[in-house]
Parts: sequence; structure tokens; C-alpha cells
Amino acid sequence: MRVGITYLIFLLILTIGLIMYSCQTPEGKTTPEIIKTDTLQYLNHSDTAKYVGINTCRSCHQDIYNSYIKTGMGQSFDVANKGKSSANFEHSVIYDKMGDYYYKAFWMNDSLQILEYRLKGKDTIYKRQETVDFIIGSGQHTNSHIQSVNGYLNQMPMTFYTQKKKWDLPPGFEEGHNSRFMRKIGLECMSCHNTYPEFVLGSENKFASVPEGINCERCHGPGSIHVTQRQTGSRIDTSKYIDYSIVNPAKLSIDAQFDICQRCHLQGNTVLKEGKSFYDFKPGMKLNDFMTVFLPKYKNADDEFIMASHADRLKQSPCFIASLSASKKTGPNKLKPYKNAMTCVTCHNPHVSVKETNTNVFNDACLKCHGDRTIDQDLKGKENSTIASNIFCSKKGITKKDNCVSCHMPKSGSIDIPHVTVHDHYIRKPITKKNKNAIKQFIGLYAINDRAPNSYIKAKAYINQYEKFENTSYYLDSAKIYLKEQSTADVKTNFLLLVQLYFIKNDFNKIIDIVNHLTDAFVLSEHLVKQSYSNDHAWASYRIGEAFYNSGNLQRAITYYKNAVDLAPYELDFRNKFATALAANGLLPNAEKELREIIKENPKHVSALTNLGFVKLRQNKLRDAEQLYFKALALDPDYEALLLNIAGLYAYKKDFIQSELYLKRILKRNPKHQKANQALQQIKQIK
Repeated sequence: MRVGITYLIFLLILTIGLIMYSCQTPEGKTTPEIIKTDTLQYLNHSDTAKYVGINTCRSCHQDIYNSYIKTGMGQSFDVANKGKSSANFEHSVIYDKMGDYYYKAFWMNDSLQILEYRLKGKDTIYKRQETVDFIIGSGQHTNSHIQSVNGYLNQMPMTFYTQKKKWDLPPGFEEGHNSRFMRKIGLECMSCHNTYPEFVLGSENKFASVPEGINCERCHGPGSIHVTQRQTGSRIDTSKYIDYSIVNPAKLSIDAQFDICQRCHLQGNTVLKEGKSFYDFKPGMKLNDFMTVFLPKYKNADDEFIMASHADRLKQSPCFIASLSASKKTGPNKLKPYKNAMTCVTCHNPHVSVKETNTNVFNDACLKCHGDRTIDQDLKGKENSTIASNIFCSKKGITKKDNCVSCHMPKSGSIDIPHVTVHDHYIRKPITKKNKNAIKQFIGLYAINDRAPNSYIKAKAYINQYEKFENTSYYLDSAKIYLKEQSTADVKTNFLLLVQLYFIKNDFNKIIDIVNHLTDAFVLSEHLVKQSYSNDHAWASYRIGEAFYNSGNLQRAITYYKNAVDLAPYELDFRNKFATALAANGLLPNAEKELREIIKENPKHVSALTNLGFVKLRQNKLRDAEQLYFKALALDPDYEALLLNIAGLYAYKKDFIQSELYLKRILKRNPKHQKANQALQQIKQIK
């Protein structure tokens, strides 16, 4: 009851605040500061605040729009057109040696195409042509390419690296990991590379709509309240007061301003807090209330960093540390708290493209602290000073015309994206020597934006690190340290992560033991009931279904697969496994219904086409099976389950020569394929 009363009082205060705006408008009065707390001060943090779009902002802020639209953020995402593309198409053929695929990008009238093909000698023995729907990346470093199939977004297997002016496989597609046209682009990716898209709940990568580029409201928050106030004549003297109808990052505390940038420029292993999504953070809020970002820390690897780690690297810099200390001594600037410390906007104007920013802007930022000191003042007690003053640099023959950044923030490659060079934001004394014999040693995962993450968050971070980045066993060992299961209460608390951990380890018996201990009724009614953008409950249900399927308990597998589908109906891989279990249990009409639903959603779902072909073969409809198999084969010539099924089809038709050819196609790429070897031996015996 007390909570309800408190909430009503807050709503009343908020309502009074809104009335004050309206009442003061006719008199032309300015609005004083209204709510003092860090998390509740901005009206556009309310759930009633709506996003209005960049063109609405443009109507009053045309000059800012004109410059901002040229920035990397403004150019981050758009439909595929010749104006958006930064690529050179004269030499657009690349070859994936591991997968034996060639790729060529070209324009067909105004439509960007990617052709995948395979050669035998000079003959083309396979080809697949797909249309590019979106280009992601501003062109400052890369253009990558996205395909939409009925709203399901997937990354395509070609990226243009603009600095090197070359085409190559996208990051993560190299060294035998080419996922071709099937890498899912989910909400985490899209929510940084674009304005918030309209994501379809219950999917992993389906979007009802996607905007075109990062807009104003990603840094200022939703604008509806601000627009309404301006339309009704309310004006605020922002030289004296803060306008709480919308966030101006310049008026935020140092940490709050950093959090806006860190939302996307602190790339790493992101763990969402319970019940939170990538939609929930708004400028002016505390980022660690919504997510914790982890990075692995290594000894003897200070010079290694990933592309979007600007915030983490800057915060390691003595420049930042010293400025933060100084700002605490001088006290906060009431209207512009960041002014007394070094933040991202000390050097970067987010409304102006880096390409159009003169080098002197960055030099001047350095010289504000390092330009007027004597050598003694600059180096007193700092024999190993990380950055010298302009006077000190002049002794080395460096003048004001030179670029401070070139020495103290040198360009280098990131460890996660090839063919790009970026400025390392870890500002320090130039590194002249590197101990090549120093061994890189893993220390642990470090929470960049959260000083004290709890055990559950830490465990999730280690599991995510294993699944998404590095399949190294010590991550799982570390996760287990934080996951207790000594009591029933422990198991209930850590249920989702325990299921995930044992699933990764293929310890299906352990998953079944946990479920049996809690009972199906309890698990399905208490632990696996919530829909969410991250599909946590659906994933756990799917993993339990897999455990029962692999143990041979089809009925219980079907129960959990169905629950996964109910929670995430557009996660097509869940529905595909549900159909597989139904078919294995002899429920062929039910299986066919589910598979056709998948193909309706995504006609290019190779596994669903393959499985439907198998169902048709079981129904003795050979022609239908053959058509489905070869439709799938045109999309993926190397899918082992498909090739095995085609071999089975020809064996069923007693065409053992063709059956043998398809089995050999499997064994050419995977000589240890057990089922293919067994089937080939059987055919040889028959022949």
C-alpha cells in the first residue's frame, strides 16, 4: 500500500510540473529546476515520452541537422543505394579459400547484388545471387551489407573496407567461419548501429521496421514532451536553467555524459540486468542500472583493443584520471558539469563529422592543459610523464603545427576488425619498445561500467564470453564458481544459467536432474513463462527440450520445444526443432504444419526445407521431397544433413550411383562424418 501511495504522489508531482509549464507560458516565464535527483529529473524519462524522429528535430534545428547528418552516426545505416555506398566495384571479387566460395558485388540497375559462386576449373558449378537491402556503416571504416527476408535481417558475406579500399569477408567470417547469408542481426547490434528499430517480440532477428541512421534522440532522449512544450509557447532560458523536457548531454554530470557515449562506444560482452532490454536506457539515466559491459583483461596486452572501446581506453588515460581528480577539487559547474573534466566532447563535437573537423581542434584540446606550462611544472615529480607539454615537445623539434594525436593516440588496427586503423584512445607516452617475449596472460573479465556486479551477472558474463567470443574452458570454470546449486533455493535462483552452462557442456543428464528435482509442473509454471526481447525463458525451454531429445524422451522434449515456440514464435530454429521432434514421434501432419509455418516466414530457411523434404519422403511423396531438397541445395550446397537426405532419397529409389556421389560430397569436406561413412559402406556392400 505504501508503494502505491508513493507512486501516486510522484505522479501528482509530475502532473503539477506539467501544469507549471503550461501556466507560465503566457507570461513568458522561465521554468526553474524541478526535480533534483539524478534518475528522475528529466521529463522525457517517462514512459509517456515518445520518439518523434529526426525530421521533427530538424524543423527547429536545421543548422545542427545539416552538419550532424554528415557524421558517422548520421550516416550509420541506410537502404542500399549508390549514394550510400562507399565501395569501389571495379575489383569486387573475393575468394573464401576455406569455404571454396567466390563472391562478387555489383549493381543491377539501382539494386546492389552479391553473387556467391563456386568454380571447377573455369566452369561455374554453383551460384546464388542475393539482393542487398541495407548498408550498415558510415563509410569511414567499412560498409557491410544486410539482407531482409520478410523482416528477418542477416549479414551478407562481403564487406568493403574503405580505408584500404578493398573488399573482403566481414569480421568473424574468416578462417572457416563463413556463415554466408545466415548471420543473424539482432537487437543488440541494431540498437547501436541505428536509431531504435521496431523489433518483433519473440524473435531473434525479425524487425517490423528499421530507421535510417542514428538520430538526435539517441543522445537527447525521446522528444515528444519537448516538442509539445515548444509548440505551446513554453520557453526556457538555458543560459540560466536546465530544460528538463529533453536531455542536453552538456548539462549532465561527467558520469552521466559518459554513459550516453558508453552505450555504444563501450563494445564488449554486454550483460543485461534482470528484466531490462536494449531499449530501456535513456540519456541521463545510469547505464549500469540496465546493463554491465565486460571486457577480458590480459597481462602484457596494453596495446590491444577492440574497435568500439573508446570509452574504456580513454578512462585508462592519465589525462582523464588527472582531470577527474581536478574536477572534484574545483567542484561541479552547475550548468555544464563536464567542463571541469575530460570527456568525449572535450575533443569531439557530436554534431560535426570528424572528416570536417580541423586537426587544430584536437591539438587545441591538448594545449588547454599542456600548452602554457614550463617543463619543470609539467614534469615535476613525473619522470615518466605520460604526455609532455607543448614546450617539452618543442625541445624535441615538434611544433604546434604537428599533431599531438599522432604520437599520443597512435593509429593502429583493432583486434576484432581487419583492414581498419583507428586512434587508440588510451592517451599516454609513445611506446617505443615492446617486449616481444612477454606472454599474454588472461587475468579475468572486468566490468567496465559497474564497480560491483553481483555473482549472477558475473556468471552470465563468463558464459557469454565462452558462447559469443572465445570457446575457452576456463570461462565456464569461472562461471561455475559463481553459480551455487547446493540447495533447492540455489537451483531456483540460478536455474536459467545452470541450464545454459550444462547445455554448453553437453551434460544433458545434469539438466534433466535439475528439471526432475524441481518437477516439470513447477519449471513450466514458474521459470519458463516470460516473453522478452532476449528470449531468456524461451532459450532455457529449448535447451531442456534438447536435453530430453538427446536422451530419447521425445514426449518431454516436445513439451519443452512447444513451450519455447509459444514464448518465441518467430525464433524459427526453435520451431524447426519442435517439428523435428514431432516427426521423430510419428506426428507427421503436425510436423509439416510447423515446417510450413517456418517457410512462410522465411522461404530461405534451408533446414526447414530439408526437414519438410524428409517428412514428404516419410509420406512416400518422392517428387515433393526431391523438389524441396533441391530448392534447399540451391541455397546451401554444403549442408550435410541435406546431402545425407538426398543420398537417402536416391538410395530409396535404388539409384545407388547418385546416392554415392552425394555421400562423397559430404566426405570431401568432412572425411570423419560417421553417418556418411556408414551409408557409403552399406552402398558398397549392396553394389
